[in-house]
Parts: sequence; structure tokens; C-alpha cells
Amino acid sequence: MFEGNKVLVVGMARSGISSAKFLLKNGASLIINDSKTEEELREIISDIEQYGKVKKILGRNPNKEEIVGVDFAVLSPGVPLDLEYVIELKKLSKPVISEIELAYEASREKQIKFVGITGTNGKTTTTSIMGEICKAAELETYIVGNIGYPAIEQVEKAGLGSVFVTELSSFQLESVLGFKPYVSSVLNLTEDHMNRHHTMENYAKAKARIFENQDENDTCVLNYDDEYTRNMAAASKAKTIFFSRLEKPENGIFLDNDSIVVDSNGEIETIMKVDELSLPGGHNLENCMAAIAMSIALEIDKEIIVDVLKNFKAVEHRLEFVKNVNNVKYVNDSKGTNPDSTIKAVQSYKEPIILIAGGYDKGSDFNELFEIANKNVRTIITLGQTSELIGKTAKCHGIDEIIEVDSIKQAVEKSSEIANEGDIVLLSPACASWGMYNNYEERGNDFKECVNSLKSNNK
Repeated sequence: MFEGNKVLVVGMARSGISSAKFLLKNGASLIINDSKTEEELREIISDIEQYGKVKKILGRNPNKEEIVGVDFAVLSPGVPLDLEYVIELKKLSKPVISEIELAYEASREKQIKFVGITGTNGKTTTTSIMGEICKAAELETYIVGNIGYPAIEQVEKAGLGSVFVTELSSFQLESVLGFKPYVSSVLNLTEDHMNRHHTMENYAKAKARIFENQDENDTCVLNYDDEYTRNMAAASKAKTIFFSRLEKPENGIFLDNDSIVVDSNGEIETIMKVDELSLPGGHNLENCMAAIAMSIALEIDKEIIVDVLKNFKAVEHRLEFVKNVNNVKYVNDSKGTNPDSTIKAVQSYKEPIILIAGGYDKGSDFNELFEIANKNVRTIITLGQTSELIGKTAKCHGIDEIIEVDSIKQAVEKSSEIANEGDIVLLSPACASWGMYNNYEERGNDFKECVNSLKSNNK
């Protein structure tokens, strides 16, 4: 399929490495680029070169002369689209795509059905739920994107008509060209990644690209209670299914007293009782409602959907209970990478909270978080690039005990010193992990390791 193409692959992280290997195996001529040096990438390059020779541009961005003759470029999600060489490629009418777009193009012959899930919060949980529902329905299912494996890595393994349940970020969706999921969903939109998108309008436009190429044979699932996502329906050509906790949209999923029901062209069917869901909290109710809507679009039996939702276990790093030490509960919510996500985490508990927060500065506003958090957050332990800003904002909203530390280890140790019986120690950073960790998983695992090293007699 890519025989004879000259391709620039930028960013030698998971998706870039998988893209490079796939392209080499399929006959492409390859240039790889990364800000790291050849010495830093020695093992990765050795791994890639098992599949063919590559030209390397490392430790810097490519110049104009070095991109002459490139047929298209595959960019890792973290690479900004306003770099000089990227702009130059676009001027030359050369496609600049993400690994997801590459995987979609490579999957056409196998007629793979993509289920694309995006939104500010809830993506990982909803993607995991959908993956389990599809597996329970005995569909050949691959959970890919920001969760699981890069999609391109699974295309070769997948059989005809398999399902790719795909978690998608705004960064991946910015580079959409032909990507056309059979089912798409935008779960919600709150301020995030403002350092890259600059405005909510730009952020919303990036998210909306998930259904840009869908048609009347496809389905788009949208949150009716979120003004941004509700308004997206007007731009979608796909069949729209709304879900709502607050209202009763036509042709949608909503609540009738204590039950989740579906309205399908006027026919009302009860799915299950809310208290039968295994996951607590209003945000998880929304995630489950979105999963029900997507499952209906895939024509999965109601009994299968209900059974999975009754038994689904919480996703790692999302309100994950770690340990009870001295009658203090430690909870890992490292996936809480923006203020709205942390708001939902804080609202999940009635007990007093010691909140560990801070990390990479994405240009977020923390005022709303602490307007809400001051009701039960008694102490904030801050770290990372946003430490000072979070501390100042929290104090403005009446939280007086602010403790600044340099590491997760120090944060856990300090929490164990000051916690009272019945408290919750909650890692929900409201920030990305970059600058301290490669990803939120590393951060969450470090937190769990530190918590598990606490001894019951250390207080």
C-alpha cells in the first residue's frame, strides 16, 4: 500500500515507533525525526532498523531542504502543527497526518469498524467499558489509541470486520483527513490544552473533527447536557443519539426516575436501574450512558450491555483505591489531568480530602476547581510547574493549608504525617504529568508504590 512512498515520521514515542515499523514493512522509504539525540534513541533506532534502513534527523527540526520529496508526514500527537517545516509541508500540499489516520487508511481493506471516543473527561473509562461490551458480544475487538496499543500496531493482527474501540485526543483529531468512524462520541468539553488550542472554540473544532467525515450510515453520540457537544449535532451528517442526565432528548438515552431508558423513535425501553451500575458518581453515569448509546448503534444485545455495566471494574489511575493505612484511604486519580476532571474526583467523596495536585502547565484556570473543592478539601499538597499557581488560587478560595513538595514521594510522606482517621488522600493533579513523568501512568504507578511502602505504625 505504501510501496515507494517517502515518509517523514516525527516523534519516536509509542505511536511514532509503531508507524515507522509498519511503513518500513510495507515498502516505504523513511525519514525519522525527534528532538532527542541519536545517542538517546540508540535502542529505539536499532529496533526500527530491523525492518529497513532509515534516514535520521535527530536533535532538531528538519529544514526545508530535508523535506523535499516527502510524500506525507506522520506526526506524534505532541508535535505542534505550527512548526515551520509542518507549515511548509502543507504549502506543498503534502498530507500531515497522525498515526490514527495512518491506521485508518491501512485498515480499509479489512473493513475494520472504528468506534471513536473523545471529550475532555471520561474517555479512558468509556473506551474501556465499550471494549468490554464489544468483547462480551464476541466481536473481534481491539482497544487502541491513547489507551492500549497504537492502532497501526493492531491493524496487521486484526481480522476482517473487526472493531477498533479508539480513545482519541484533540491532538490526534487535528490531523484528520479521511478518518471515518462507524460510531463516534464526544462525551463533554471543558477547558483543556489552552496552551495549544488557545481558545475553547479552537478546542471544540478539533474535537468535532471526529465526526467530520461521517455520513447518514454512521452514528454520532453526543452529551445533551453539555452546550458545546449538544450544538455539535447541527454540524454532523451522522445519525445523532444524545445522552442526558438532566433532560429527555428525543432519540436518546436519559433517566426516568431511577432508571436508564432509551427512546428510539418514540419507543421507550428501560435498560437498567442506576443503582445497578458498578461505577459510582454522576460522571460515570454519563460514561455508561454514552457506552449504552454506542452499543445500541453496534446492535449489541441489551442483556450483554447490562451484564458488563453491572460488573465493570474501575479503570487503573481513575479514582483507583490503593490502600487503607491507619484508617486513611489513599486514592490514585493520576488520570485527572485537567481541573474539571479533578472537580469530578473531589465531588465523589464526602470525607475530608488531602489533595495532591500540580504538574505541567497547560494554561488551565483553577478557580472553579477550588470554588468547589473548598467544601471538603482541607489541605492541598502541590508539586510541579503549576505548584505556585495552584497554591495561590486555592488560598484565594479559602483553603489555607498549602504544602509545597518536590516529588510524589514527599507528597505521600507528608500526607501520611498530617492525615487524620477518616481522611482521603487523593492524587488528582488537575495537570499533565510532562516534565516530571512521561505519562500519567508512570505518575500513578509512582504514587501507588509510595503508598504501598507506608507502614501502619508510621503515625
